Amino acid sequence: MKPVSESAFIIYFGDHIDLALPQLIARVKARLEQLSGFALIECIASYTTLLVEYHPLKISAIELHALIESALRELPAENQVAQGKCIELPTYYSLQSGPDLALIAKAKGLSIEHIISIHSQQRYTVCAIGFAPGFAFLASVDKAIQSPRHHKPRMLVPAGSVGIADQQTAVYPTQSPGGWNIIGNCPLPLFDPSGDPITPFSVGDSVQFNAIDFDDYVSLGGQICWDWRS
Repeated sequence: MKPVSESAFIIYFGDHIDLALPQLIARVKARLEQLSGFALIECIASYTTLLVEYHPLKISAIELHALIESALRELPAENQVAQGKCIELPTYYSLQSGPDLALIAKAKGLSIEHIISIHSQQRYTVCAIGFAPGFAFLASVDKAIQSPRHHKPRMLVPAGSVGIADQQTAVYPTQSPGGWNIIGNCPLPLFDPSGDPITPFSVGDSVQFNAIDFDDYVSLGGQICWDWRS
């Protein structure tokens, strides 16, 4: 743990992706928010860290440091804490919705059907939320289909696009540029700035992708993008 500004601390839990950490970090975050109340501005969880921003006029750095140490000491056992929720995402895997499926299949020597099966059978953990509002970084992708980011990102990736970048996978919640390998599309809205919450994801949750056919995809509001810009 160390200060990163006059009103923030960062807590380190590890130095590499570990699927046991998101639940732990989420529990520390919840406990710290419970202990410090309105003295906190925001707690931001990531893969291996927790950034704690606070009001220096409401709590001193020394007091907050003591609260953080107390939160770490008093953390309840894992079996005494509610686990994160499981979010199921219907996903249409196809060459139309996933223009990089064929590239991954060729690079890995696998059929497209095998890639879809591997990706959709894995249950993923929400490790961080960032890059764009509602963009949840999910780990860990099976080694058999891990693929690096594109050297040149696309100028436009449609909302709902499901992508792979090395051992991470994610759904683009809104239309944006992006360099991940796109393998399908989830037709559900995953970011609503007027909603409460604005996104269904929280660090520590789990995510399951469920393959659906074209008819189900369209019935859920899905659309095919015919203009994949490089």
